[in-house]
Amino acid sequence: MKELTPSLEAMVEAELPSLIEMYERLHAQPELSGQEEKTSALVARELRGLGFIVSDRIGRYEHYDWPGYGVVAVMHNGTGPTVLLRADMDALPVEEKTGLPYASKARGIYRDGNEVPVMHACGHDVHMTSLLGAARMLAKLRADWQGCLVLIGQPGEEGGGGAQAMLSDGAYGHCPRPDYALALHSTLQLKAGMAGSVPGNFMASFTELEVTLRGIGAHGSAPEFGKDPIVMAAQFVTSLQTIVSREKSPHEPAVVTVGSIHGGVASNVIPEEVVLQISVRTYDEQVRERIVESVRRIASGVALVAGVPGDRAPVVEVKASHPATYNDPALTGRVEAALKTVLGAENVVRTGPRMVSEDFGAWGLGGEIPTCMFWLGAADPESFEESARSGVPLPSQHSPLFAPKPEPTLRAGVKGLTAAVLELLGV
Repeated sequence: MKELTPSLEAMVEAELPSLIEMYERLHAQPELSGQEEKTSALVARELRGLGFIVSDRIGRYEHYDWPGYGVVAVMHNGTGPTVLLRADMDALPVEEKTGLPYASKARGIYRDGNEVPVMHACGHDVHMTSLLGAARMLAKLRADWQGCLVLIGQPGEEGGGGAQAMLSDGAYGHCPRPDYALALHSTLQLKAGMAGSVPGNFMASFTELEVTLRGIGAHGSAPEFGKDPIVMAAQFVTSLQTIVSREKSPHEPAVVTVGSIHGGVASNVIPEEVVLQISVRTYDEQVRERIVESVRRIASGVALVAGVPGDRAPVVEVKASHPATYNDPALTGRVEAALKTVLGAENVVRTGPRMVSEDFGAWGLGGEIPTCMFWLGAADPESFEESARSGVPLPSQHSPLFAPKPEPTLRAGVKGLTAAVLELLGV
């Protein structure tokens, strides 16, 4: 790997102008989860042009009526391991406020049927461009590695089901089963040109619940004739707080968030129902299952105390769920060493796990395939230093002000992914 570093540096610099142009194009033309038709076509076209065998239109997801825009690209190159690189392709219903010349002005129809602004506010444009850049490098460096390279363009990460939708639709039938699965995730919590390594727990699992508390409607002046689901919802939200504080060990990290609550249309009408949307995040699958059951129990208990008839019992539905992202320690050590070789040891740091969620872990099939995701620094170095001095944090993912610094970010992303693959497949 060290012998290849100078030539890799030169190759990346030669491709960087066109990669930045591609990044700006992707950034300016984002597409929502399950609607990545143009983005998917661009990724597939680029990979076909590099000699990959490409299968597309993978990942139909009936829950949200997604047609499936997943891409699986394969390059066979002799006998050796199979390494998978994955990049997510979807954007968010966020209005961009960065003021960049290539800022998104796109709009789309969200899954609730409303028209919304659309933005790559989580860096998926960085992820795709880094993957395509690494694909260019590795296609040119075929004499220096042996095995099979699998590249995944994944839709629907922000929707919470794109990875599993592709797997359920037979993604692994379009390629050899990988021996290793790798990905990166951009962040403004590190300077562009840096990377963050995390062995073990990396990101939490995510479960989206929809809870419908059903009551009996009545006039606001005569509550005795009804069963008020708004009062039940208030009791329910308050009771949920005891799950993390009193039902689990403090050594088992978890977050339960009520992010949406809707019920009623008028001040003098007791409604029939209230609908709440809840997210659950943990690192441990058993903890996740216990929390989901606690939500069900609390909902049922609130209704029971209120005297709701059995045929109006609460309905608790799991709308989406994906596993925690766990970095295999041995694989992470090899990736970390490769990153230090091409980025410099001083630019690769150890960071801790975060309670944000990603569905990349699904590609590991419950631990059968070792996985590793690393943080890719994307912050403008001057802004990063100013933030450190002032104490004012830089924008996080999903912010309308999220703005990676393209050139150093992509340089490090392409070099990092390429180096990681060469470490695993290098002759």
